[in-house]
Amino acid sequence: MPAAEPGRTRTCPHCKSTILESADVCPACHHHLRFGADRRGTRSAAESLFRIEGTVQAPAGGGAWEYDVVVALYDEKGFEVGREVVHVGALRAPASRRCVVTIDAYPTTTAAEPSRPTPLSQKLPGRSLPGFRGRS
Repeated sequence: MPAAEPGRTRTCPHCKSTILESADVCPACHHHLRFGADRRGTRSAAESLFRIEGTVQAPAGGGAWEYDVVVALYDEKGFEVGREVVHVGALRAPASRRCVVTIDAYPTTTAAEPSRPTPLSQKLPGRSLPGFRGRS
């Protein structure tokens, strides 16, 4: 199977989420998408570039509090390239919700690139951003 063009997407046959064409496992539903020994052109291990985790709790003594979870992505010039409402709901004390947001990156190879890709930490811009935890 030839390597997918970097950034090309497809629809997960299980959950219908938009995913990267190179995915072996759907990041939304965790179903396996490729099986067998011939896995050329599929992903190698991810490098976790960003992870944030937090918990929210409804204030005690109040009524229900509504919430929405929105994820927005911006490019290096500050332009929004994507925005998604991930979930909406309501909380009553003592209920709480825990949220984890991660950004994982995968090295790619195409016919134009050498078979041994440059380390991901050298490819990605923005290493000076606060909170960047890429490995060197």
